[in-house]
Amino acid sequence: MPKTWLKKHRRDYYYRKAKEEKYRSRAAYKLMQAVRKYGFIKPNDIVIDLGAAPGGWMQVVSKVVGEEGLVLGIDRKEIEPLSESNTCAIVGDIAEPELISQIKDILSSSADVVISDVAPNLTGVWELDHARQIDLARRSLQIALEILKPEGYFFVKTFQGDLIRDFVEEIKQHFARVEIIKPPASRARSAEIYILGLHLKAQ
Repeated sequence: MPKTWLKKHRRDYYYRKAKEEKYRSRAAYKLMQAVRKYGFIKPNDIVIDLGAAPGGWMQVVSKVVGEEGLVLGIDRKEIEPLSESNTCAIVGDIAEPELISQIKDILSSSADVVISDVAPNLTGVWELDHARQIDLARRSLQIALEILKPEGYFFVKTFQGDLIRDFVEEIKQHFARVEIIKPPASRARSAEIYILGLHLKAQ
């Protein structure tokens, strides 16, 4: 790994903070800040974390939902188990239709929240990367619509670009309120933004 890359990331405040506070990724603070502001994850909630590896978001959710809650992490890569008893993880691909059945088999009821930090392998061709990210975000939305309770919440990463507007309008069809969020922990130069759908409408 290039020394310049390591040096730059070691200087990053949230990178260092994650190491000090034993979070598995600096992305934990993005979710933490959004939850603190909008309160969309609560004690006792059932939360599905799509694209959960290495588990940083699961650590955040575990603390919020408490012992009576549950966070189910899903990723194409195996996630090292967390010590918290209110967490579990499975290997799964959001592109595979059978994933919804897998989730329903694990849960005792519908989910309160679906969060998604899924991202494509970047090619460096912006139009292609943006389109792939929107496709993954849209698939995350489809999963959320299948497994969320009425009034549930959906929080998803995407990239800024010309396809955002249509995707936001699609989310608005299903949720009473939609917020576009750039958490302070997200690097200023990064094109990533998060979309929050609040209060799933009756299907």
